[in-house]
Amino acid sequence: MLDPADPDSRSAGSFFTNPVVPASMAVEGCPSWPAGDDVKLSAAWLVQHAGFGRGTRQGHVGTSSRHSLALTTEPGATADELLAFAGKVVDAVRDRFGVTLVPEPTAVRP
Repeated sequence: MLDPADPDSRSAGSFFTNPVVPASMAVEGCPSWPAGDDVKLSAAWLVQHAGFGRGTRQGHVGTSSRHSLALTTEPGATADELLAFAGKVVDAVRDRFGVTLVPEPTAVRP
């Protein structure tokens, strides 16, 4: 599904799962859904509101211009660069909201 004319096609899709947290940790303004006694929060909303809106770039990686939850790469990007950027997103969300995002793709290292 790579389209050379569409830089947003170079992604792993949604990069973080929607976190399930105790209802007491619900974030004001963040879309949420019931999950048993807990709530499921919108990871995309958390990413955007932690400073990584659509089209945020750092080096050869960043968020999709269409959806802040998809991380994209440009030619020359490395896996280390992508994972470092994802780590910055996780840290920013944790610092701002006290919620830890979990990556959806599995990173395989030799």
